[in-house]
Amino acid sequence: MTNRYETVKKDLIGSPRKWLVTGAAGFIGSHLVESLLSLDQAVVGLDNFSTGKIENIIDVQTGVGSEKASRLKMIEDDIRDPAACRKACEGVDIVLHQAALGSVPRSIKDPASTHNTNVDGFFNMILAAKDGGIKRFVYASSSSVYGDEPNLPKREERIGKPLSPYALSKLINEQIAQIFARTYGFRSIGLRYFNVFGPRQDPEGPYAAVIPRWFDALSRGESPVIFGDGKTSRDFCFVANAVQANILAATTDNNDAWNQAYNVACGKQTTLEELFRMIRDAVSELHPEAAKIEPKYEDFRPGDIRHSLADVGKAEKLLGYEILFEVQKGLPVSRPF
Repeated sequence: MTNRYETVKKDLIGSPRKWLVTGAAGFIGSHLVESLLSLDQAVVGLDNFSTGKIENIIDVQTGVGSEKASRLKMIEDDIRDPAACRKACEGVDIVLHQAALGSVPRSIKDPASTHNTNVDGFFNMILAAKDGGIKRFVYASSSSVYGDEPNLPKREERIGKPLSPYALSKLINEQIAQIFARTYGFRSIGLRYFNVFGPRQDPEGPYAAVIPRWFDALSRGESPVIFGDGKTSRDFCFVANAVQANILAATTDNNDAWNQAYNVACGKQTTLEELFRMIRDAVSELHPEAAKIEPKYEDFRPGDIRHSLADVGKAEKLLGYEILFEVQKGLPVSRPF
């Protein structure tokens, strides 16, 4: 039986549209660009390259081939500039808004930059989309909006108080989207990502995600750092699942699906200790000496939640979402060597 995602992809090939992907040179953004180009879509990519990398775009262009790559127009500009947002929206059918400054620790260290990009930039983009007559707007939210809400699994209707400036910025995004829906009839969908990982995720820098950082450390014979006691758990989600969710959300004909937020995850918990062992096993296939490495433990980080687990039933019901890759299937694909 063909799932909705396969049907949507065939329909898109037969009836191409013009998409704007903000944060196009970033981790998730570049995977969206790659998938859309593979489906013969026209894509406008917007990025200021503060955290995105031109190498990601080059990798995408190489992967899809010159003919499909010719359908990509990259704009180097900033969502904090309203004029740039308006220009990027010209002639666009669908917006996938991914541009943001991620990371809880970064937001605690520099809350102003997080607010300026994630809140002001989001407002600029959704306003430009509304004023430009764009009918479909999908944006990246985050599991961090659940804050101190203690119940597991996380369900969309139950959120607590945010625990960091980053979490607050994503909650404000959802609130802005709701106001635009009520006030202007502007339709949007928010996707609450749960610890997305995959190829092109940056292993370097103080705010690098745990999976590429641990791959990098183990491949160099070093001990990865686990913050806390290792019992902390997350719902790790391979990037192909996030791409699927974006495309399903952007193309839905279900009127009940709009103006809501959805969990994007696998619906399974993995502790940091379990994750470490999985990554060590994957690295050991090419670096046998890594099998003897043990992690280092440091203090819990402020703003981090203890456990996270998503209920993806709402996305399955209203969007046709399916889990394509679970953690153990996605990790070998994510190996950066």
